[in-house]
Amino acid sequence: MRVITGTARGRKLKAPRGMETRPTSDRIKEALFNIIGSRIIDIKFLDLYAGTGAIGIEAISRGAKKAVFVDNNPHAVKIIKENLELTGLLDGAAVLTSDASKALEILKSEGYVFDIIFIDPPYRKVLVKPSLEKLDYCKLIVLGGLVIAESSKTDVMPDEVGHLKRFRQEKYGDTVLTFYQNQ
Repeated sequence: MRVITGTARGRKLKAPRGMETRPTSDRIKEALFNIIGSRIIDIKFLDLYAGTGAIGIEAISRGAKKAVFVDNNPHAVKIIKENLELTGLLDGAAVLTSDASKALEILKSEGYVFDIIFIDPPYRKVLVKPSLEKLDYCKLIVLGGLVIAESSKTDVMPDEVGHLKRFRQEKYGDTVLTFYQNQ
């Protein structure tokens, strides 16, 4: 696992051992950022269920102004911080050790609003829809902003949740990326 492009291009990232954290493959990460394109420049990015932090780190490396990483596993948070140090991107980051729902409430209370939010909850735990509902409720996404959900191909993704409307879905083997826009 590595940073694909940008200021930290080619840097290898750490990942915890075992299957507790399932890092997004480089192939899917590259496809994701090819779809996002230049929308990543100078934005605020939220990496929810961050795992290794690879997606948020890629966002900062490609020009995001700020990325916030959320994970409830203290070992994963330690890896995220180590990866941010390895890449020299710690200054553009904030890391929260919290479950997703509580973290979204904290971010709301602190006045955060994001341009792009990436959510990658554990597969087959039925967490995507509740996460989308909480994001919509907390109003953490700018008008026209994107929410991208990574899920298993067996997960059923809603067409809309509140103000979030699905507009694109891409399949990569067992993984699906579903794109929502805040309208």
